[in-house]
Amino acid sequence: MLEIERKVTKFGNSLGISMTEALKQIGLEQGDLANISVDPTSGKITIKKAVKVSLPEGISADFMDTLNDVMTEYDQTLLGLKDR
Repeated sequence: MLEIERKVTKFGNSLGISMTEALKQIGLEQGDLANISVDPTSGKITIKKAVKVSLPEGISADFMDTLNDVMTEYDQTLLGLKDR
């Protein structure tokens, strides 16, 4: 595990931390997408390289967005059906 101490600095109107070596350790490079989760209770911030998924031919991004919305809205119902 890599542990680095950095000073929070100002980048334009934002606060930031330079952490090039840590990002390289998880395979992130300039232009990549990252998923960031924040736990305000523990103060823990987790950064993961986003996984890009290629959609099968004929499946649009709009369809996937709609499917995700439905699954989120009916999550508990779908979980209940799974056990029947």
